[in-house]
Amino acid sequence: MSSQPPEYVLHDDEQGTATLALSGEWQQGQHPVSFNRVAGELASFNLTRLKADGSSLDDWDSLLMGFLLQCHNFCSAQGIAFEMHRMPNGVEQLLAVATAVEARPADPPETASWFSGFEPGRLARELTAYLKESLAFTGEVTIALSRLIRGRANTRFVDFMTFCYQAGPHAFAIISLTSVLVGMILAYLGAVQLKQFGAEVYVANLVVIGMLREMGVLMTAVVMAGRTGAAYAAQLGTMQTNEEIDAITTMGISPIEFLVLPRMLALIVIMPLLTLYADLLGIIGGGIVAVGMGITPIQYIIQGETALTFPHIAVGLLKALVFAVLIAIAGCRAGINSGRSSAAVGQAATNAVVTAIVYLIVADAAINIIFQQLRI
Repeated sequence: MSSQPPEYVLHDDEQGTATLALSGEWQQGQHPVSFNRVAGELASFNLTRLKADGSSLDDWDSLLMGFLLQCHNFCSAQGIAFEMHRMPNGVEQLLAVATAVEARPADPPETASWFSGFEPGRLARELTAYLKESLAFTGEVTIALSRLIRGRANTRFVDFMTFCYQAGPHAFAIISLTSVLVGMILAYLGAVQLKQFGAEVYVANLVVIGMLREMGVLMTAVVMAGRTGAAYAAQLGTMQTNEEIDAITTMGISPIEFLVLPRMLALIVIMPLLTLYADLLGIIGGGIVAVGMGITPIQYIIQGETALTFPHIAVGLLKALVFAVLIAIAGCRAGINSGRSSAAVGQAATNAVVTAIVYLIVADAAINIIFQQLRI
């Protein structure tokens, strides 16, 4: 049996009243007449009341409700009384629900100016709130660490091992690539400059010291901030969205001890190891460039040994420990304080990476200044 398409007939009654008779099947997939045509016909009458008659309607769904809502809104805008007669069961109730609250008009677009975003008072308040939140999170982490030392923290060793594996072996590929390339870049830049003085052999000193003290640990930290820090923020943000953190808190377990500490301790353990691995590969990468510029491997190794001292190694490892704490704090803090939507989780991951990189640059500069003053 073929279905009857949705149709309407507009009858002009007496004394400014018109009847809109609806018939056919008003269901999705059908193609009713555009309401603009109906509105044009209604505007041609001097109406004070419009009656929608549904006595000839067959099957219906949201297509009918959308059409009736357009009729209702048109009549409301024109000051016309809108009534429904002999409609199928449920239609009047659904329309009453749809029109119970008036639609909020759209706000006019704000005109932006070059100084509209600069509000000293608002910026000061946001900075104060950010500092308070950061100090509160750091304090909670410190308390959790003290409880862990006393053996009272709800931190599982199996979680610590899992995060060590995720942060360590899984990062070998990207750390290897970046470290070799950074070592090659250092060697190339140094060789070009030292060649002017006939001192190409000292490129080994430049690569060894540069990798041990600065580039090895800094590039490793940047990679870990973009890889592991963002992962921590996304994991904890998703748990916040799924209300898993609320459930952990309800059971009397501290989220800092159960979720943050294993991640932070894993980074603290893995970062120095990855730094040493990056230093080695960077030195090898520098040797590849040095050999290509006429320096023999024996010369490169012997000259590099003179620069390979414990203070340089210790500086890099100390930076690795500090950077690990900063990356973990930035990632976990962004995840714990994330909103409860997918967009908020993405924003938390972005904030974790940006914040961690800023922390790394500031901390690296501060450590270098301190060591220079101490002549280390």
